[in-house]
Amino acid sequence: MDNFIQIDIYTSSEAIDGITGALTDYGITGFIISDSADFEDFLADKDANWDYVDDELMGLKTVEPHITLYVHDNAQGAEMSAAIKSLVEEYKANNSDGYYGNIRMEYANVKEEDWANNWKKYYKPFRVGRSLVVKPSWEDVEAADGDKILEIDPASTFGTGQHHTTKLVMETLEDIIKGGERVLDLGCGSGILSIASMLFGAAEITMCDIFENAVKTASENVEKNNIGKDKYRAYCGNVIDDEALCEKIGTGYDVVCANIVADVIIGMSGIFARFMKPEAQLIVSGIIDERVDEVIAALDQNGFAVVSQENEEGWNCILLKQAQ
Repeated sequence: MDNFIQIDIYTSSEAIDGITGALTDYGITGFIISDSADFEDFLADKDANWDYVDDELMGLKTVEPHITLYVHDNAQGAEMSAAIKSLVEEYKANNSDGYYGNIRMEYANVKEEDWANNWKKYYKPFRVGRSLVVKPSWEDVEAADGDKILEIDPASTFGTGQHHTTKLVMETLEDIIKGGERVLDLGCGSGILSIASMLFGAAEITMCDIFENAVKTASENVEKNNIGKDKYRAYCGNVIDDEALCEKIGTGYDVVCANIVADVIIGMSGIFARFMKPEAQLIVSGIIDERVDEVIAALDQNGFAVVSQENEEGWNCILLKQAQ
């Protein structure tokens, strides 16, 4: 029998539709919405014919607007929880006008600090592709001949490597990196894709994320894997609207990775090429089946052609090159 963790995202009535839309991009399609505005709409319905209101509906009268969802109490759920937490933190950081209300995320019957450690019981060493072994720092493994050991402690940042999207990108990197490449990791999260790139033979990596905590965690993880400061750079910011950041990142990359969500990839579709060599390769992932055609269309409009596409349980990873 599956166990689930209940997550409640508290926000304003106005923000609920936008947040549920963003959650859908993470593959979450089932929500319970509790909103006092619904009770006001009910009272205002002049065509309603009722003489009794049950306790559950009456409870909406004073409820703080929130979205309830459930994730599996397992490794995949931990990955999803980290992604949702990052999303909520982004809303907090952009809430100067109060649009999102008292935006926060709560775990039903589980303290947040306990849930932050709860996922560790599921995080054991595992294999990805032909040669990669991913492990947390608290686990020991015996390496077989040819194994590449990637040590990662993702903290609250997306990127343990167990989610389908991340695994698919690492498998693609193993296929395309031949040695000496410069790799750009946009939306780096824990830094796992950058580290994998170096283990496969890349010469240097540049990481970027909109969350300061992600950039800090990624940098720490890179150094845990004995990658020197001369081999990597890490930036915080949004390449979509920060020209100064784009200038710092520079150009001439052999491989660009963006394991994010469909809307962000679409938003970046006109920017990727500025970072890339003409013959460079682009990997995009984190795309649910329902959005994959949209993403491919946006990239096609910006001069990219699909080389290959992998799918695992409703998630897509696409390898592209600039059309000649």
